[in-house]
Amino acid sequence: MEKKGMSRYFPIFVLPTLLAFIFFFIVPFLMGMGLSFTKFTTVTNAKFVGIGNYVKAFTFDNSFLHALGFTSLFTVVSIVSVNFFAFALALLLTKGIKGTNFFRSVFFMPNLIGGIVLGYIWNLLINGVLSKFGVDITFEAKYGFWGLVILMNWQLIGYMMVIYIAGLQNIPGDLMEAAAIDGASAFTVLFKVKIPMVMPSITICTFLTLTNSFKLFDQNLALTGGAPEHSTEMLALNIYNTFYGRTGWQGVGQAKAVIFFIIVAVIAFIQLKVTNSREVES
Repeated sequence: MEKKGMSRYFPIFVLPTLLAFIFFFIVPFLMGMGLSFTKFTTVTNAKFVGIGNYVKAFTFDNSFLHALGFTSLFTVVSIVSVNFFAFALALLLTKGIKGTNFFRSVFFMPNLIGGIVLGYIWNLLINGVLSKFGVDITFEAKYGFWGLVILMNWQLIGYMMVIYIAGLQNIPGDLMEAAAIDGASAFTVLFKVKIPMVMPSITICTFLTLTNSFKLFDQNLALTGGAPEHSTEMLALNIYNTFYGRTGWQGVGQAKAVIFFIIVAVIAFIQLKVTNSREVES
């Protein structure tokens, strides 16, 4: 009876959040979708142009395709490197070594620093090293690319490490004991017991790394600004520069934003399906 009584008040508690979600997410999203098919400078003077903005994004703006390729490569490298080092640290810090809690806190702290601040800090650090060779981070695209990878790793490894630690600590002790009794090597235990058992953590960490890498904006802006000549410009920064930096291209910028959303949503959905299937198998 008590649960039935509480259920009657459920809509009252949900309504404020639901209204906020509708008015501050759903409505702007639908408006943005509509504006992607128009030419406009403000919402009130939008003129319908059909798929013209989408055609323009791909045929009259080579920087968008370059940003897509650059972002995709950066995302792949970041997913592999961040999760490899995060999992390795998690394995190390679940061995019961002295000072484990201190190291966990230290590795997690970079995640608390804002992206703009982080970008400027690493800009100073990397340029300080490169200045010894007479160049800076914007001298060639490869410097900016690896600078972004280093920044991404430094920021996310600690956060992913915490998730992996939680997954490793949830592995049943009797399972590990059985593996030890059977004489399984450390390599066998890692690939046959630990990794299959932490697949839910791998799913979460891969998803977070993927989405954060694709959506990277403020770090990109602060670290390289897309230089030299937009060669290190990622998708989010490219959309920003199109919308605010090119007169009359607001509709194209909005079309790019819609394409960006679809790409991230599709890739994230595929990744979740693939890793979830591995969880079922394990």
